[in-house]
Amino acid sequence: MTIQGADPATVPAAPAVHLRTVTFAHPDAVALSDRVQLEYAERYGDEGDVTFLDPSMFEPPRGLYVIAYDDSGTPLATGGWRAMDAGGEGYADGDAELKRMYVTPEARGLGLARRILAVLEEDAKAAGRIRMVLETGTKQPEAIALYLSSGYTLAPAKFGHYRFDDLSLCYEKRL
Repeated sequence: MTIQGADPATVPAAPAVHLRTVTFAHPDAVALSDRVQLEYAERYGDEGDVTFLDPSMFEPPRGLYVIAYDDSGTPLATGGWRAMDAGGEGYADGDAELKRMYVTPEARGLGLARRILAVLEEDAKAAGRIRMVLETGTKQPEAIALYLSSGYTLAPAKFGHYRFDDLSLCYEKRL
């Protein structure tokens, strides 16, 4: 990373980050999931409505869950995908759904969400999934910017738990 006009000797180096596959029930995954839920409550004012996610949904080959750690073992970011097929919530056969994409405030701006997104897309494609889908909210402009800049487009129809919520936005990308 280069900061224009800055003396390279005074620019802090980006921390080394390592991506690890973990279970959704891993203590670090639970802690990061709790943090993202607190952020959702802060942004949307809704503390009680949490989508239940069964940890087995993220087990290969029908899913994957990843955490980014720094060299000291501190979890910085997370994300996962799970296989979804046609059913009552608007999914189509062959869908992979992104879930729990989150970067801790202290690690934002390091490109971790983009790295995790690329790994998840690659893994879902290798598992035979044909479309990555996600639901985010109108009060998450950072997430919207990430997905649009990564080739996602608004889905023609909403899907998932919040599909009837006016603050919900659904995106898709062919894998």
